[in-house]
Amino acid sequence: MASMEKAIIIGGGISGKLAARVLSDVYKEVIILERDSQSEGPSSRKGVPQGEHLHALLHAGEHGLEELFPGITDKFYDSGAVKINSTMDLSWFHHGAWKIRYDGGYRTTLQTRPHLEWHIEQYIKRISNVVLHYNQVVEDFLYNEAENRIIGVQLKTGPILADLVVDASGVSSLTSKWLGKRGTHIPKEKVEINLSYISKQFALDENYQRNWKIKMVYPNPPQEKMGGTISKVEGNRYIVTIMGYHKAVDEKEVLKDDNGFIELSKKLPKRDIYQEIEHGTPLTKTSFYRIPHIVWKRFDKMELPKGLLLIGDTICRIDPVFGQGMSIAILEAITLKKLLQTGARQIDSAAFHKKAAKIISPIWNMVITEDFRYSATTGELPFGLFIQQWYAKKIFLLSSQNKEVYDAFVKVMNLVRPISSLMTPRIIKSVLLHTFWKKP
Repeated sequence: MASMEKAIIIGGGISGKLAARVLSDVYKEVIILERDSQSEGPSSRKGVPQGEHLHALLHAGEHGLEELFPGITDKFYDSGAVKINSTMDLSWFHHGAWKIRYDGGYRTTLQTRPHLEWHIEQYIKRISNVVLHYNQVVEDFLYNEAENRIIGVQLKTGPILADLVVDASGVSSLTSKWLGKRGTHIPKEKVEINLSYISKQFALDENYQRNWKIKMVYPNPPQEKMGGTISKVEGNRYIVTIMGYHKAVDEKEVLKDDNGFIELSKKLPKRDIYQEIEHGTPLTKTSFYRIPHIVWKRFDKMELPKGLLLIGDTICRIDPVFGQGMSIAILEAITLKKLLQTGARQIDSAAFHKKAAKIISPIWNMVITEDFRYSATTGELPFGLFIQQWYAKKIFLLSSQNKEVYDAFVKVMNLVRPISSLMTPRIIKSVLLHTFWKKP
């Protein structure tokens, strides 16, 4: 039987830090091995190329983060993060219509990813039995073949033994490479979306009174392939992220100069973002990030060595347009915490991976249902795709005029209610009325 002496976490990103927080409750020593150098403050890291772009914590993620790190939300606000009313301060153009705006009593925090991650790191550093080592490259697992158990990791500087190894190294993980070298097939679901993410920060005229703190202009597929978001963040800055599916963005044109980014914003379905930034002051260079495909590695469907646990993007990289990645990692950490509270003397990794799959499955299905609105998207089609897309479209359009429907959609989108909550008799009745008695 394994002991609870030492746990090693590969990767000091958000999911790695979340795992460290949870494991620190039961392991005597938790070691995080991070490739990047230590940051002196909130700043982008080389190992997180997507960190320059807009990130969001959904309601479920924000509540879960507060559970793991009590008081962290106030720390965000004390250092400049922006508190908003989720349904009042958000202006959202979606599938050709503006969402209804009302006071639903929901709170959301706007901030950059470096700001959020830095605050999490400060909490981690205050946990006495967690050690964070920077500039560490993990070369291989240490493996006991007779017991089919991972017993540690091999660094450039030598081996480290552990009772548990958590792989939080991301989509190109050590686990995937290690299994590949051994000829072990990883069942996976993969969808090609050819998504480009382009971001830039601006200073805007603060004397101008805006009736929003975040504005999203989403495409109406399949005709439109580009969308964008402008969000206020800490430091009275605004981060603008433009995304384009299936190579809709000419990278060379955008990266020519600051004006290239501003010109790109003209191509969005509405010119609201362009009108905000055309006279703004650029504060950063233009950042470009590509996501050719999203992938869900079904570790829950295979036998992994004992003593190995996977979390975050190591399991599933979701379409970031929907802003669910960080919240999924937090929900996984909460799930791990509950497993540890059973008092078992060893972690049942297989049970965790199955529970993680239950978190991911409805979100994955919801996301790819939207991704497959483009004919160029390739991958395994979800069951009942046409019906799902038809019903979702009705919900999107009703969200521009029916507060009850939009409120239910907000809860589903923020992962606090199951998608089945959009199929109550009252909402189905609204969909049918919209279909047969009103223009779509």
